[in-house]
Amino acid sequence: QEATKLSLAFSRPPLPPAQVGTPSGVAPRVISPGTTLRKAVRNAVAEVVEGMVQLSEVILRTPLQSLTQQQLISTGGVWEACDQIAHLPRDNQAAVVSAVSVALGVVRDALEEMEQAQVEGGDPYSDILEDEELGSRGNRDVYWSEADRQLLGPCMGLVKASKASLKKVLGAVKAHGKAVTAEQVAQLDDIADSANEISPSVDDLALSMYPPMNQLTVRFNAAKLASVLKKLLEIARAARHLPSAAKGRWVETLPPPPPLMLVP
Repeated sequence: QEATKLSLAFSRPPLPPAQVGTPSGVAPRVISPGTTLRKAVRNAVAEVVEGMVQLSEVILRTPLQSLTQQQLISTGGVWEACDQIAHLPRDNQAAVVSAVSVALGVVRDALEEMEQAQVEGGDPYSDILEDEELGSRGNRDVYWSEADRQLLGPCMGLVKASKASLKKVLGAVKAHGKAVTAEQVAQLDDIADSANEISPSVDDLALSMYPPMNQLTVRFNAAKLASVLKKLLEIARAARHLPSAAKGRWVETLPPPPPLMLVP
C-alpha cells in the first residue's frame, strides 16, 4: 500500500508554475525581516527536525507492534517542538524583545545568586555539606578575604547596572521598536546581538567572584562586561526610531569597572 502511494506521487506531472510561485513569493518575507527573527525560526525548525530524527531512531530500535516509554517521551518532544512554532515572533521587533528578555532573565538569576551568597556571609558555600574526604569547611579558600570584598561592591554594581540597562532597553524596544525599514531591522538586530553578549559576560564575572578569587580574572571580566554593556547602550542610543526620551543618558551613568591591576 505504501509503495502504491509512492508510485502515484511520482506518476503526476510537476506542479504548475503558479503553484510553485506561491511559496517562492512567501519565502523572501520570511527570510528578509532580520537575522534575529531568522535565528528564532531556524532554531525552532531545527528542534522539530532533531526531534523527528530522535523519534525515528527510537522507532527503529523498538520491536514491531510495541510502544515503549522512550517512544512516548520522544513523541512528546516532537509535539513540544511543534507547539513552539505557533509561538514564534511574527516580526523582528518581537524577536528582539524575546532575545533581550532572555538575556535579562540570565542576568537577573546571576545577580540573585550573588546577592544570596553575600547574605550568607563570608562563606558562599555554606549550603554545601562538609565532606570528610575534602576536608574541613574551615579551609580559607571558601571564604572571601578583605581584599576580595573590596572588589565585590563595584562588581555587584556593574551587574546591577547590566540588569537595569537591559530592562530599559527592553522597555524602549517594546514601546517604540519598529521593523518596517531595513535600517530599523538592522538596528534591532544590533541590539539583540549586543544583549546576547551581556549574559555570558555576566556569568563569567559572577563565577570568577566566588572564592578562591583570582583578582586579575575578576577585574578582566568586569572590564569585559563594562565594554559590552557600554556597546549595547551606545547602539540603543543611536537607534533613530527609538525616541531619545525613552533611551535616556544610560552611557554616562554606567559605573566604571574596577581597574585592571592587582591590589598590592
